[in-house]
Amino acid sequence: MIRPVLPQIHVLYENPAWIPPLQEALAREGFRVRLVHVNEGLVDPSAPPPEGVWINRISPSSHTRGHVHTVELARQFLYWLESHGRRVINGLGAFELEMSKLRQDLVLRRHGIRTPRTVLAVGRKHLLQAAATFDGPFITKHDQGGKGLGIRLFRDARELEQHLDGDGFDAGPGARMILQQYIDAPERFITRVEIVGGRFVFAMRSSTAGGFELCPSDACNPMPSGKAEEADEVEEGTLHVCPTGPGLFSPSPVAEDDPLVQRYIRLCNEEKIEIAGIEYVRDAWGHRYTYDINGTTNYNQTLGARIGVDGMSEVARYIRRTVTPVRRRRRIAS
Repeated sequence: MIRPVLPQIHVLYENPAWIPPLQEALAREGFRVRLVHVNEGLVDPSAPPPEGVWINRISPSSHTRGHVHTVELARQFLYWLESHGRRVINGLGAFELEMSKLRQDLVLRRHGIRTPRTVLAVGRKHLLQAAATFDGPFITKHDQGGKGLGIRLFRDARELEQHLDGDGFDAGPGARMILQQYIDAPERFITRVEIVGGRFVFAMRSSTAGGFELCPSDACNPMPSGKAEEADEVEEGTLHVCPTGPGLFSPSPVAEDDPLVQRYIRLCNEEKIEIAGIEYVRDAWGHRYTYDINGTTNYNQTLGARIGVDGMSEVARYIRRTVTPVRRRRRIAS
């Protein structure tokens, strides 16, 4: 029996805090890992990229960590890789979808998935014009979202106008703002469905009792158990803060045969999104509204240990399943 030679893995990243779980999982599968930090650099179109499999781990929130050039450089980098035929996990198409809440809404609708009413606006006049069309409460968020920063709840256009005239207004990258119908959920949690390689991995609930900045990564939730009471209070009018502490994440009873999960899987397969965390919220009538597709998904290892599922190990095993048969056939043919 000929043991296949595994390709090198190149990980495009900007946040080192998110890398160790993925790096460790890839190493357990026998891959050699090369980390490629993306913020400044050069791209030579005539030079071929190194051989191997590339994993895109660039987040739309890069600019909040001082990496203001990351997203634009990553766009060119991914195009260069794909132009040279390199295998990219969550390539340019998936990346562009993650960089725009408006595009996510359009794709979700195309696949018959219910979403909150969503409008994109640029400029003060158009923000207020859009706000006046909402019958009830609405939220604002950056089109290039990330970490939930800047998301706020407004009861009407007048409240938004007061906010726009204040010192705390931030239009985000490109000044593209999303106004979105506010779903008043009777139960204070959202559900996140994790999909890897067209397979359901698990679903979890994230408590929204203290806000909506709900990155599941352990690196984003460092507070020791029992210290939740020391967290900063939620600023009035702000939905998204960084809650931590016990009980934030818990298993969800949602299973693979759920019709909505099956729609998510079909969407990922057709849109070539290989790794995704997709979020929805349920209203008082039981309607589920999907509002976010996370390509740079992270997994909470504490929850993973509790339910017996390691998300990054699922990613590493998927990559091995994907590349190993191809390389084995090539080796035998040679």
